[in-house]
Amino acid sequence: MHILIVEDDPVVADVLGMTLEEAGHFQSTAHNIETALAELKHNTIDAVLLDINLPDGDGTRLARLIRKNHMPVPILVVSGNASTDDKIAALGAGADGYLTKPFDRFELLANLDAIIRRTHGHSSATVSAGNLEVDLNRHLALVEGESLPLTGKEFRIVEFLALRKGSVLSKTAFLSHLYGGMDEPEPKIIDVFICKLRRKLEIAGARGVSIDTVWGQGYILRETEAVGRTQASLPNSIDDIEIDEPVTKPAAKKLGSAGRGQMPATL
Repeated sequence: MHILIVEDDPVVADVLGMTLEEAGHFQSTAHNIETALAELKHNTIDAVLLDINLPDGDGTRLARLIRKNHMPVPILVVSGNASTDDKIAALGAGADGYLTKPFDRFELLANLDAIIRRTHGHSSATVSAGNLEVDLNRHLALVEGESLPLTGKEFRIVEFLALRKGSVLSKTAFLSHLYGGMDEPEPKIIDVFICKLRRKLEIAGARGVSIDTVWGQGYILRETEAVGRTQASLPNSIDDIEIDEPVTKPAAKKLGSAGRGQMPATL
């Protein structure tokens, strides 16, 4: 996913960027509101990490502008301002979540994933179409429980399509999602990616799902059949439910505010 970091401290912005890239996201950075607006105007942004104290104004101003223009992009405020009034103001301006510095990097990623899912109407970390499942946390696409052998960019295309299931996505949107406006190849590269994805889905035995061409507009992921997801498939009792054991994350240092020229206590 393409995440926009709006943060005036370059050290904190770099650490946030590294955290996102390690989690498989593409990121770009804006150090003020004006640059952030340009990024939002010219690129397809999946979420915004927004600081409050910016050189050209309060971050809540950007949140209001985004909502005033009816942009559905999720906004997660990451700020050292811990007062209740600041949190209420940010959420009232249109932010979807508020995380106070310092914070654990896994907490950041979990909050980010959650607001993205909610924005697209998905309550769980897995998006399904037919017998295709896209695991947003593990960055896997599975058919009948078997992982598809996808490259990083192929997964990001599947993820992009799955989160916007039923919506037509242009080649320009795909390029922005994959490359963020930097060194973008010709749009026909998207045709190549889609062709490879269709072939891999076919080989894996994907059913009830298709990636269709909408001539002159782009591509759309359609669910033609909700495979295996009916009321009859629900367990009969709680004893029949298999629960995955939670994965224990390694101890992580926290992201916090650092002075200029200092590396924050993180990563």
